[in-house]
Order: sequence, then structure tokens, then C-alpha cells
Amino acid sequence: MDKRDYHDLMAPETLNSVSGLSLLSKVVVEAFLSGLHRSHRLGAGMEFSQYRAYEPGDDPRLLDWKMLARSGRYYIRQSEQRNQVGVKFVLDGSASMGHSEKGMTKLAFARALVACLSHLAQRQGDAIGLFALGQGEMVEVRPRTHQMQHNRLLLELLRITPKGRWPQAAEALKKMPDKGQRELIFFLTDMYQEKTELSDFIRKLKTKNNEVVLLQLMAGNEMDFDHREPVTFEDLETGARLQVDVKAARAGYLAALEHRIAQIKEEMLSIGVHHHLFRMDRHLGNALQLYLRERARLN
Repeated sequence: MDKRDYHDLMAPETLNSVSGLSLLSKVVVEAFLSGLHRSHRLGAGMEFSQYRAYEPGDDPRLLDWKMLARSGRYYIRQSEQRNQVGVKFVLDGSASMGHSEKGMTKLAFARALVACLSHLAQRQGDAIGLFALGQGEMVEVRPRTHQMQHNRLLLELLRITPKGRWPQAAEALKKMPDKGQRELIFFLTDMYQEKTELSDFIRKLKTKNNEVVLLQLMAGNEMDFDHREPVTFEDLETGARLQVDVKAARAGYLAALEHRIAQIKEEMLSIGVHHHLFRMDRHLGNALQLYLRERARLN
């Protein structure tokens, strides 16, 4: 396994090639797995063997007494057979995903996330698929378990360029077939919408047969608003421009952002969608841990 820190592979030239995305996903996933359980061999269709803290209501028979003796804490060891599901990645290809931080756009970061998550899902025996929507051409890769599926998905990821606006919910859903099968759907977006088109899409995307995870991608410069000089902001989807005195606006901006994120989280909770805010400066391994947790809901 390549032992390099994966951050060396997050350069634009790496994220713009199938071989680069493939190498990145292997480095991140292998490092993640070796950190979780160095001594356990995983087969297709098996849940990861891992420990989690005991919670009230858990079956006491599942307690690992050796871990209790070593650590003085109560842990449950999880390792169980599971059924195959379709893991579908839906990617926002609208213009706002072209926002960049330190030379990396949200869309490039989303590519890295999808590459790693889909590699992990395929290793676990799940079918993986991709749908990307924007004002441009739709990208579609139906979920399959074929050995070459991951490379095909990576190839299609590179076709996506941030452009235009997200289509209305009815139009977007027409493009995405639903066979009523059990699915785990990851929707990667920054949740910038002109009206309620993204929220409406997510509401219609959620069904009784699937689990939907909203990965809201945000750059650190958006979250921290740490600009030191007056700047002119441009809406990448409408072209509107606004000059801002960042020192005077910072407190109001951060308060409004916190309120908006809380609104989104509450809205998603009300429809049974799991919302996770993911900063572009966070470790990619956090997303893999998230996959384990969300995937377990379908067992």
C-alpha cells in the first residue's frame, strides 16, 4: 500500500485524471481500513468488524469483555453479514460548485469524496452508481457491482463541470430512474439554491426504501469568513456582484450562516434525511466513517 499522506495527491492534476483519482481512493481507503482493524480480513458482503461504545438498549451479550478488561470501558464489537444494496452518488454540477479554496473547487473536492466513498462501497460488495445534474449534460452511471465499475464512475466524474443552475425538482427526478430498490444515496451539494429547487429535489428523492444522506460541502473561507481586505463577491449562478467591507460584515455573515445551516439540518431531519456539513479542510477518512454508520442503517 502507498504510505504517503493522501494530501500529496490532492493536487489539481491528480484530481483531473482517472489514474489520479483511483490512486487517491486506494491510499485513503487502505489507510482507513488498516487503522480500523489491522487484524481482521474482510470479505464481500461483510460489515466491517469494529468497536463502538455501548449505548443504553444494546444487548449486553454483545459486550466485548476483553476490551472492558483492557480499557475499563464498555464496547460492542460489530461484525455481521449484510445484504447488498445500491449506493448511489448524486452530485450537484451547478455553477456554485466552482467556488474554490487554495486552488481547489468544491467540485474537485466532491470528486475526491465520491472516488473514496465508491471505492469503499465496492470493496464491501455493494453496487455503485453516479448521477450528476446541472444546467449542462447529465452524467449517469447506473449502479452495478462489475469489477470495472469504479473506473467507469471515475471517468464520468471527470465529465462534470460546474455550470448553470440546478434544475427544478420535477425535471431532475425524471432523469433519475427509481426501481424501488433499497438504496443508500449520497447527495453532494453546497445547498446554494435560488428558491427551493434543491430542497424540493431532496424531499422527492427520499422514499421508504432508501436512506438519503446530504453531504453539504463548504469551503473554509465560507465557514470562517476570514478575509482581511474588502472583497467583491460574485454569485456564480446569477452573476450578481456585491462589494463587502468584510470587517463590518463578518459578525452578521457568521450569524446568518449559522442560522441557515440550522434551518437546513432541521428541514432534513423533518423528512428523514441525514444532514452532514463537510468542510473541504476536513480529513477524507471522516466521510468513510460516515459511510459505515449510514450503511449500517440498511442492514
